[in-house]
Amino acid sequence: MRRFFKWAARRPLWVIGIAVALTVVSALVLKSHMRMETNLDAYMPRTHPAFVFSDEADERFNIRDAILIAVEHPDSVYNPGTLSKIMQIEDALVAFDEIEAADVTSLHTADNILGTADGLDVRKFYTDAPADDAACVAIRDRVRGNDMINGRLVSADEKTTLIKVDLAKGTFSNDLYNRIQKLAASFSGPETLHVAGRPIVEGTMAILGPKDMARMGPLVILVIALVLFIVLKSVIRMIIALSVVLMSTLWSFGLMVGLGVPVYTVTIMIPVMLIAIGVAYGIHLYNQIDFYVREHPDASSAEVVGNVIDVIWSPVLFAGLTTMAGFVSLLTSQVFPVKYFGLFSAFGVLSSLLLTMLLIPAGIMLFGTGRKRSGAGSSAKPETGSARSFGARFADAVTGHPVPVVAISVLVVALSLFGISKVWINTSFLANFEKSSDIVKTDAFMNARFGGTSTLNVILDAKDPDVFKDPAVLTLLDEVQLGSLSLDRVGDAISITNYLRRMNKVMHEDRAEFDSIPESADMVAQYLLLYEMSGDPANLWKVVDSDYHGANLTVQMKSDDSQTISSVVAYFDSTAARFAEHGIRIRYAGSGYKSLVFAGLILNGQISSLGISVLVVFLLVAFMFKSIRLGLIGSIPVAISIAINFGIMGLLKIPLTTSTALISSIAVGIGVDYAIHFIDRYHERLKETGDPTDAAHFAMSHTGRAVLLNATIVIAGFMVLLFSVFPPNRQVGALVSLNMLTSFVATVTIMFLVLRKSYAAIKENHK
Repeated sequence: MRRFFKWAARRPLWVIGIAVALTVVSALVLKSHMRMETNLDAYMPRTHPAFVFSDEADERFNIRDAILIAVEHPDSVYNPGTLSKIMQIEDALVAFDEIEAADVTSLHTADNILGTADGLDVRKFYTDAPADDAACVAIRDRVRGNDMINGRLVSADEKTTLIKVDLAKGTFSNDLYNRIQKLAASFSGPETLHVAGRPIVEGTMAILGPKDMARMGPLVILVIALVLFIVLKSVIRMIIALSVVLMSTLWSFGLMVGLGVPVYTVTIMIPVMLIAIGVAYGIHLYNQIDFYVREHPDASSAEVVGNVIDVIWSPVLFAGLTTMAGFVSLLTSQVFPVKYFGLFSAFGVLSSLLLTMLLIPAGIMLFGTGRKRSGAGSSAKPETGSARSFGARFADAVTGHPVPVVAISVLVVALSLFGISKVWINTSFLANFEKSSDIVKTDAFMNARFGGTSTLNVILDAKDPDVFKDPAVLTLLDEVQLGSLSLDRVGDAISITNYLRRMNKVMHEDRAEFDSIPESADMVAQYLLLYEMSGDPANLWKVVDSDYHGANLTVQMKSDDSQTISSVVAYFDSTAARFAEHGIRIRYAGSGYKSLVFAGLILNGQISSLGISVLVVFLLVAFMFKSIRLGLIGSIPVAISIAINFGIMGLLKIPLTTSTALISSIAVGIGVDYAIHFIDRYHERLKETGDPTDAAHFAMSHTGRAVLLNATIVIAGFMVLLFSVFPPNRQVGALVSLNMLTSFVATVTIMFLVLRKSYAAIKENHK
């Protein structure tokens, strides 16, 4: 490879031309084929048993994610204007190709189960728009007398009513999202329309995602360009280094989009990450160039290029490989956004590495070293008088005070381990938004007035038919269902028992004592038959299947976070033995359960990727230096930064999400770069002089400076994520910046101390 890079350096125009051509092609592909994916189902492997069963249950019970439209009136929804407007909104919704009349449930379309002299009857609350207040009062009274509707479709204060739109899979799109929003705006006044539900959350993410990327990209370029100019003190150097990372980023994104992979909220961070990471290789090249030119002021451009390739290629190669290892380890995750993030970030790092070794030498051959040369004596003074002197003093301070360095390191790690025990997982979609955002406020509005916008479907299956006509089974289901309402943040639950209790009550003149499960199986069967004949059987088949061997209990929750969902699952799991006595098995389905399984996949993927990345990094460092001892020493900053990362997350209650799950692998891959460069310079200098003190001073002054600049630029790049509209992305920016800082500090303190002690021990053993 060294020969290839030297050969390429002698053909700078060809190198630049090919790089520019590939960049243009990538940009064109990106512009024409990029699409945003926010559907949670597309985030997960469809072959996972939990998802396979959930999909089957969705088909059996027609379980769908719903768009919720709340119509709020300042006084009461029971007025001719509002009740007429509900019908108009329904008509407008059904006019959309994606929505059918059967998909829309409202006060106008809902069933009102009644008892009559002739038996059971099922009617609508109203069929025509009410003409006057008297008609509205009659509708209000009918709703108040039906607890299946009152509090579910009409709020307790009677100021808000709900229109629910069940969407078939694959029908939601950005276009439908925009049309729904325009529809809601067009029907506002005097009512206020609030739109919520999982599809709306996903649609909002799809709108904000590309906007966020469009804002983050230019901002990180501006920040990195400014920092590069300050650090490199040369416009031409800044342009070349920046071109490297911009090209590698476009190549990576262009390849991803060209292969048909969509953009996820996580992969939005790839440009920021690659731009921040990629400049590190250029920093080390320019640092070596300046060092060589100071020692050889009369060297030609070809000699400078030859030296920098010979000296830097090996540590830069292994630094790149370890960074790639951190990203590649994410391929073990079953979560597609994490997997793709790792794959294409690794490709971007490889592109940055190759472009650095191609474009910077090409730039030297065309434009020189990028700085004005001077005599050896004058150019050496600043290095000797300031940077080298400070580095030497810092090295002496660390080696002169080993006890405080070790003690502080142990204390920090111990505190971090305590924080790790408090780390929790959260796959809440709403957590992607600011608490002050409209989508979060709307969700809170819905949750305050109705059962909850997040749902979990509890699927109960028996082997024999008609099990869910057995009063004993139905009484148990009713008891368990009522018990779930006492759980924190559970707002409502509905199953076949709600229908039977309602039918039993109305068939006994609405007497409260009959608000219960019928006592005999014959009575249950009779009620169900009457409902099938009088009402819309489609509503019944949402809670029970046609041969009554399976049932669907839908739990509504006022939060979509993993803790809430897992607590509900734990409650129903605790009742499994009681259902098993009747030959009934409990399983789960729906978007809420998929979110919970998703959380487990994130955790498992995090553990496996972290273990693999640490192992691969250790092996690469050990192979590079042909020493297991140095491999372990090089892993010290990584281990400390990982512990601090998770410790901070636990102490500050930052959850492990799709975004923050990436941090540790990023930290492993990038953080070890500092150790590789530092150990390489220390090792080579010690071989040259045999003086450990001189080697320490040289490594701290020469490479320590480059590592500091490297960390500064990477931190500056990741800090740009603090301006993201998505809170998890801001958390990633802050935590990765902290990881880079801790990796740098750990490299020049505790790792440096262990490195010196290790070489001293080796020397002592050889005596």
